[in-house]
Amino acid sequence: MAGSRDPRDPRQRGCVLAWLALQDLGALRPREAARALAAAREPRAAAAALARTSGASPAPAAELEARAERLAAAGARLLPLDFPGYPPRVRRLADPPPVLCLRGEPAALARPAVALVGARRASAAGRELARRLAHDLAAGGLAVISGLARGIDGAAHRGALEAGGVSLAVLGCGIDVAYPREHAGLASELAERGVVLTELPPGAPPLPHHFPLRNRLISALASAVVVVEARERSGSLITAEHAAEQGVDVLAVPGPVLSDSHLGSNRLLRDGAGVVLEANDVRLALGLAPLATALAAECDESLPTLARQGLAALREEPRSPDELARHLGRPVHEVGAAIVQLELAGRIAREPDGRLVAQASAPRSRPRR
Repeated sequence: MAGSRDPRDPRQRGCVLAWLALQDLGALRPREAARALAAAREPRAAAAALARTSGASPAPAAELEARAERLAAAGARLLPLDFPGYPPRVRRLADPPPVLCLRGEPAALARPAVALVGARRASAAGRELARRLAHDLAAGGLAVISGLARGIDGAAHRGALEAGGVSLAVLGCGIDVAYPREHAGLASELAERGVVLTELPPGAPPLPHHFPLRNRLISALASAVVVVEARERSGSLITAEHAAEQGVDVLAVPGPVLSDSHLGSNRLLRDGAGVVLEANDVRLALGLAPLATALAAECDESLPTLARQGLAALREEPRSPDELARHLGRPVHEVGAAIVQLELAGRIAREPDGRLVAQASAPRSRPRR
């Protein structure tokens, strides 16, 4: 991998340790680290200068060696600030990370990309929309960026992978740390099909103050940020703020005005964010030609009549089984049988409150490249 440092290569070991030393001191003070590196022009001297000015103690040599081993065990590499392949839009930040840790192919960082972000405790409808948006954007050649969190992030990454596309994950922890734990397999698949990256040292835990740093990288890597579903204090709104400061388009999906889970994203729309109902809205915001998308859901003709009618009703709005039966004017036991058919076909999901929501039919995956 050109333009990176591989901890598995003995010839590069000394350089890897020097960059890890700078990362140790500069990951949480990237602006100062970038200035020190610009002045010193090499990582050892930059780390020494940063230690003097910050008063921070450098990591012991044994700790740096242990981090290098963790990098190697994770199959990760370092991408320093002044090396080829470092993302230009990140380099232009006022506080670019002195070094990135990454798994995957850094060429993916140069692809046109859209960030999809939102709530961890997202509704089933929000997760499904994130998946479908990501699928259609990736199918149209755009990379999809998110933060590997539960909820909207995970759904967006999966949607892009289902389309055979490229997805990038930016972490708020070390490259070798599985967070959340249930996304470890997803992270490995993303590393195979795109990139997983972080500015934090190997072994760094997912602490709260790490995520605002992560969010500025998500927006810097994207040509547009789409907030799919966000509460009033959602961390995804920080990503939107960074995007606005960086000159990146901010878009949002509208939701019910009485829903707390959409309060943050609806306020973005009130304040001037672009409206997203389907993937083509994002493409048009980026000046790209619209494509035929899977978001225009079609009734599956293989379903029985009552199941098709129920699916159409649930596309209008989520409903409880009793509400659906009343809407269709059919006995509850008949509608219950149709609900089972739709669940088995993967066409509907249940919200935590028991309401049913429509889902798209599973998109056909493209062959892995």
